[in-house]
Amino acid sequence: MNFLKPLAVALLCLVLPSLSLAQVYPSRPIQFIVPYTPGTTADTLARLLGTRISLRWNIPIVVDNRAGASGIIGAAAVAKAEPDGYTFLFAATSFSTLAATNPKLPYDSVKSFAPVSLLGTSSMTLVINNKFPANNVREFIDQVKKQPGVVNYASPGAGGSQHLAMELFKQEAGIDMVHIPYKGSAGAINDIIAGHVQASVVSLQSAAPFVQNGNIRMLAVMSSERVPSFPQVPTLAELGYGNMLVSTWYGMMAPAGTPPALVAKMNAEIDSLLNLPEVKEAMARQGVDAVGGKPEKFESLLRRELALWSQVVARGKIVIQ
Repeated sequence: MNFLKPLAVALLCLVLPSLSLAQVYPSRPIQFIVPYTPGTTADTLARLLGTRISLRWNIPIVVDNRAGASGIIGAAAVAKAEPDGYTFLFAATSFSTLAATNPKLPYDSVKSFAPVSLLGTSSMTLVINNKFPANNVREFIDQVKKQPGVVNYASPGAGGSQHLAMELFKQEAGIDMVHIPYKGSAGAINDIIAGHVQASVVSLQSAAPFVQNGNIRMLAVMSSERVPSFPQVPTLAELGYGNMLVSTWYGMMAPAGTPPALVAKMNAEIDSLLNLPEVKEAMARQGVDAVGGKPEKFESLLRRELALWSQVVARGKIVIQ
């Protein structure tokens, strides 16, 4: 059994440097790159968590907004950064939809990053104009089938998660609707209220006030369970559309090659923060449910989403100009 001794020594030589690295980390400022503008949910989460990590670790956390190209600029910057635990990406659902609609990204959505933590999720909803003659999902589908290619639906932008979520619903329900892209959620919702478009997939936090005051009607949510704030609204899954599990997600990534010990250290810190009542409440005010968990949990979601949206784009022959 003496042959085991050299093997044990070799393993220790691999493990000890990583442990030593984790013990002295961090020793200088850490950069949180947000590939979206200030004030967006991902930006708010980066600042919420960054402030607390900075106080706990006694190290500056710099939130750097690298907006542009729907998040590609910021993601590319992280992909090219040194994998030393001092640069992290705060990504959202558009990270996975971009991979499906942009075949020539300047990075590999799987190989260029190391998942750190799934920070939180927010439910998506199917909403319609109040005057549209449908009281539930089945009636909505029946009405659309009576007039294929006539009913319009809005999205905050072509190629985004809300656009592709509706395309997935079209494919699952076997219906034909016309996509009307807008530059943001506000214009899309306003035109649903006015009746210029008839339907949309909208985040729960964006839809809630307009549903509560009776301006639009919520037919279903796309989460695995009904949401507490609208318990009477069914999920699409319970109506027979089991593939319609779609949410807005927010996650943290590092450049590929970041030492596992450093990923684990940041993951543990994030997990600890996400369990604090005040952090959960602050996220809830943004319409986000805190999630957390090991990096593998986030990696599993990413792989599912990348496969799902690529399939939706291919089946729908969707081309983003």
